[in-house]
Order: sequence, then C-alpha cells, then structure tokens
Amino acid sequence: MGGSMAIKSRVHVIIRGLVQGVFFRMETQRAADRHGVFGWVKNRADGTVEAVFEGDREKVDAVIDWCRRGPRHADVQGIDIDEAPFTGEYKEFCITR
Repeated sequence: MGGSMAIKSRVHVIIRGLVQGVFFRMETQRAADRHGVFGWVKNRADGTVEAVFEGDREKVDAVIDWCRRGPRHADVQGIDIDEAPFTGEYKEFCITR
C-alpha cells in the first residue's frame, strides 16, 4: 500500500492583505517545490495573489498553511479557498502573469 493511495487535491486560492511587493510569489513557489505541489501563482490587479495548487491533499494543505502566514514582510488578512476536481495537468509550479 505505498504512496499511491494518497488523496489528490486541487484548490484555487485568493490571498488578501499586504501580499504584493513582499516576494510572495517567489516564496510560494519555493514552498510548493518543497512540498512537491504543482500549479501556479500570480499577482492580480486588485492587490491580491491568486494561485492553484495540485498534489497530495496533505501537501496541498501544507502549502495553504504556509500561505496563511506568507513570507516575512507579508501581512495576510485572509485566504479564500475553492476546492476543484484534481486534473493532474501541471508538471511543475510556476509564477505566471
């Protein structure tokens, strides 16, 4: 019963607060890479950060937990999380526009 039984998860998140100009995207990519989570992250025009995370549920949850704090100079006010069906479409985690 190896790791193949892990539950796969996909979430779409919007992170609100002081989250732009504080290396949020770069550090999110680092956290995702550290946990083996794929997807993307980007800044939005309204000052929020948007991301999609895919992977084993516990690893995705770990990246979400990281996003609740963010990098050192961030001030996360809230995070909106929408579950979505896992697709497996991502092979890496990237910063996008």
